[in-house]
Amino acid sequence: MNMSWHVAIKQSKLKPGKKKMLRVAKKLVMIGQSEDGYFATEALCRHMRWPLAYGSKIIDGCVRCPLHQTKHKLEDGELVEWSPFPLFPPYGKLVGKFSRKKNLRIYETRVNAGNVEIKIES
Repeated sequence: MNMSWHVAIKQSKLKPGKKKMLRVAKKLVMIGQSEDGYFATEALCRHMRWPLAYGSKIIDGCVRCPLHQTKHKLEDGELVEWSPFPLFPPYGKLVGKFSRKKNLRIYETRVNAGNVEIKIES
């Protein structure tokens, strides 16, 4: 498996606290800027495939999905909480029980020549 750097977005297009969903090297990713710098994760929540760029919160180094509050660490994608608060209680709890708990894929980021780049296997 070959890992290589791909330009995701210009630094000037990504404001602190903002997140964007982008396609980079055929992968759908969420990229954002927190107080710790840039981060990139797979774009969809592992629980119900919600696009995390829309409404997720970055708190204490974790990304929290707005739909059912599933929470992952940004540094390594480790699952912290799995669907603790279903927005549609019967449905969310049911799906939470039947879907396998999974970590979120995290991509390494770097800044190069004014661009934020992501390391992705190609």
